[in-house]
Amino acid sequence: MDYRKFLGKVESRVLPYFGGGTVDSASRRLRVTTPVKPGWWRFDVKGRDATPREPSEPEGLEVLPRVRGHVWGRRLVREGAVAEPLALMPEEEPPRLAPVSARRWVDGALLFESVDFESEAEGAARLALEEDQPLSGIRGVSASLRAAFGYALLAQVSRDVGIRFVPAEVRGRILAVAEGGRVPAEDCLRRLSLEREAHASRLRQAQAHAERRALSARLVAEAQRRTGHLGASEDGMQRAQQALLNAGARPLGLRRLADQRLEVTYAFMGERFVSIVAADSLQVLDAGICLAGADGEVTLESLPSVIREAIETEVLVVTRYA
Repeated sequence: MDYRKFLGKVESRVLPYFGGGTVDSASRRLRVTTPVKPGWWRFDVKGRDATPREPSEPEGLEVLPRVRGHVWGRRLVREGAVAEPLALMPEEEPPRLAPVSARRWVDGALLFESVDFESEAEGAARLALEEDQPLSGIRGVSASLRAAFGYALLAQVSRDVGIRFVPAEVRGRILAVAEGGRVPAEDCLRRLSLEREAHASRLRQAQAHAERRALSARLVAEAQRRTGHLGASEDGMQRAQQALLNAGARPLGLRRLADQRLEVTYAFMGERFVSIVAADSLQVLDAGICLAGADGEVTLESLPSVIREAIETEVLVVTRYA
């Protein structure tokens, strides 16, 4: 049997493309030969290469798990007050707090499917949000609508007071915000601000130690240059990317910094994180979240599990933003 004809076989597949150098099919990750605008595309697949041919309507959504909730910006808020990014949203955005359906793609991403029928509760919640009023007293509000309202209200207050947040930081307090309105929203944000200030103070106290480590790293780097080991930085970037993939995170960007450090941007559990690590050992220098000064006890590969625990126990505080 001549296996060469199978190696050269070209298949046509419709897949969702989110940007970057790869696209996921149901069975494997493919290299995109020519990056295009994110959306549904028909690809010519040959081996592990996928060449985009033309935009396409979605195919095969009906076999994917359906997820329902309410829209907040470009996120779907579902049970448990989880707010996940929605991929490939339509050009005409849904009404605020609208009920929506999405499908779970093979890589875990949520693909927008449709806007569902509204009840009177969505209209009442929208009016309360416009009038800066809480949800208390409004009947028939589902858990996902209540959480989406809480996030929307918190976003309004966040702009007013100038304190940023990500959904995973406030998930445990979001229902109290929805029921209580502006006062608990401001309290929630100011508590985050105080925790970040405490983190910054601990970071300043550790500065002297970090400078000593940086000096040591410079000496090692100089020794490597003298002995011809010029590829260490590139190797560190490759290992950082693989460490994130091994931990279930999605690398978004890597940047070399001075003193043999790397800035790593990645997506995990629906959020974006930025961490600073040592290029040689991938030891965490600044996790980008509050670890009470224990950043150095964590490696890049173990950091996502620490983030997961912080989210699940509702103690996450983000100190660096992507």
